[in-house]
Amino acid sequence: MAGPDVLSQSEIDELLSALSTGVVTAEEIKTEEKQRKIKIYDFKRPDKFSKDQIRTLYMLHENFARLLNTYLSAHLRTLIHIDVASVDQLTYEEFIRSMPNPSVISIFQMRPLKGNAILEINPNIVLAIIDRLFGGPGLPPAKPRSLTDIEEAIIRKVINKAMENMQDAWKQVVAIEPRMEALETNPQFTQIVPPNDMVVLITLQAKIGQAEGLMNICIPYLVLEPIMSKLTTTFWVSAATAKQASPETMNVLKRKIERTLIPFIVELGRATVTVHELLDLGVGDVLQLETKAENDLSLMIGSREKFKCKPGLIANRNAVQITQVISQGDDNNE
Repeated sequence: MAGPDVLSQSEIDELLSALSTGVVTAEEIKTEEKQRKIKIYDFKRPDKFSKDQIRTLYMLHENFARLLNTYLSAHLRTLIHIDVASVDQLTYEEFIRSMPNPSVISIFQMRPLKGNAILEINPNIVLAIIDRLFGGPGLPPAKPRSLTDIEEAIIRKVINKAMENMQDAWKQVVAIEPRMEALETNPQFTQIVPPNDMVVLITLQAKIGQAEGLMNICIPYLVLEPIMSKLTTTFWVSAATAKQASPETMNVLKRKIERTLIPFIVELGRATVTVHELLDLGVGDVLQLETKAENDLSLMIGSREKFKCKPGLIANRNAVQITQVISQGDDNNE
């Protein structure tokens, strides 16, 4: 199916005006939607994301919304509600047309993924946050406006914290390090990919005090392409299950590891010979080792030297006595 039709801000205003004046009624719109049973598929812009991948991105950003909600509630000390409204795929041009001007547009990287993504926040939400941080009640402005230099410095700190929340939300799928590159107010100055490139748009509905608005996360397909195989509910569930192992499972795993057989080798010494000398070796030949008779021997666990020991006999059987523990290379010291 083709991506959804995205209305520009002016088209939305015209539709609301028509509804309020009675030129168009809600019943007429519903009737028109019921009659439209065929949707045109555009082969020039095929869907890049499967339903499973869209579902995974929805769950992933639900976690992001919860983390951001917790942070803002504690930071602003007011009623906050942030929830995922939708996850859609569309062209970058459609996304740009849907953004109001002015807006607060953060361009950020998702290292190690290549390319840039966008976090766009409605000015009503941004100015309500700033008003609350400056000691106000968090009321929305009468008219959207651009940010001052001081307000921009304040909102940068909030967005950087949101980037940390995004990193925590994504770590269950892939480890990323979101970092803000620039902050813009005009959508026309945010050309991160060609207009016809497909992007995934995660829309969050935010309510801060009496202010309401949308937060949009736009991630181009080219950025997510290297990790598309991980954006599945199967991978999500398996990763979550692995991280939520119960104590009983850990104890069973510990007991199995304790019974695991490992190679335990005592190295008497080493010698270096040429290939010619190796080919001429025969029965009765003597090789001089680098280890002296009074030196401790190396006790190897696998290929690592873990102990020093001395050789001996116990009940006519060869044995070694450990004289030193070598801790270098242990997990606690790495």
